[in-house]
Amino acid sequence: MASDPYSVLGVKKDASQEDIQKAYRRLAKKLHPDLNPGDKKAEERFKDVSRAYDLLGDPEKRARFDRGEIDEQGAERPRRQQYYRDFAEGADHVYTSDAGYADFGDAGDIFAEIFGRQARAGRADGRVRMRGSDVQYRMPIDFLDAINGAKRQVTLPDGSTLDVTIPPGVRDGQVLRLRGKGRPGIGGGPAGDALVEIEVRPHPQFRREGDDVHVEVPIPLADAVLGGKISVPTPSGPVQMTVPKWSNTGARLRLKGKGAPRPDGTRGDEYVTLKVKLPEKPDPELERLIAQWRSGKSERSRERMEA
Repeated sequence: MASDPYSVLGVKKDASQEDIQKAYRRLAKKLHPDLNPGDKKAEERFKDVSRAYDLLGDPEKRARFDRGEIDEQGAERPRRQQYYRDFAEGADHVYTSDAGYADFGDAGDIFAEIFGRQARAGRADGRVRMRGSDVQYRMPIDFLDAINGAKRQVTLPDGSTLDVTIPPGVRDGQVLRLRGKGRPGIGGGPAGDALVEIEVRPHPQFRREGDDVHVEVPIPLADAVLGGKISVPTPSGPVQMTVPKWSNTGARLRLKGKGAPRPDGTRGDEYVTLKVKLPEKPDPELERLIAQWRSGKSERSRERMEA
């Protein structure tokens, strides 16, 4: 494993945040444990990639890493000893704070710096409380799960799992925030959040536009000419729909309220595009009827021309 997070993600040190995010998404799609069941090497690489993105995906953490203040794991690096004379000029030196710790400058530089930091953290008991970092994750789900909602399990970078409730109607690219499910805080601080970005897989029949669902349905020639009832798939199950007489290929019908759920409790619609389909095998009777129809039509046309 490459220890440098830039090398892990395969980006240069001057890469933009957008390039870093794109590199992470590309690798996460390739290495995710759900897509590589039983592949321990892919799982370990996925963990490495997630750790690298947890560091470089946060501009503040990235800047601290580039300055050498934290290591590849996000842990604080030992700082060089600082002396009072380094801060002798200026009212904002490390010993000065609103909590009255400036006098510790005479008691030793190490203690002065420690108490100064504690004072700036606003803690009377001397403990520094920090919120834990967020964990980012990309979760592929099926189209129908995005429409109808579902419960799924996420494998986090540390190998642990997290149950996720997918709300009905969730969109591709939407981020679910699971509060308190990120990394633990420091000094009693609150845990970070888990940010789960949803990736909706394409469906072989349905496609979504806004809150509406679109589907193409083949119909027999007889129903196209004479009308009739057909079974139409919807995200919640098949329904019966009436096809009007003389419905041609490309005709579009609407099933109200059969689309994606909205936050206000309403739903979009489903639009059904008809496609006239001939029988799979040749039908001699149908051929004979069409031939008679065409012959009769030609004869009537000739009679009108001669009249």
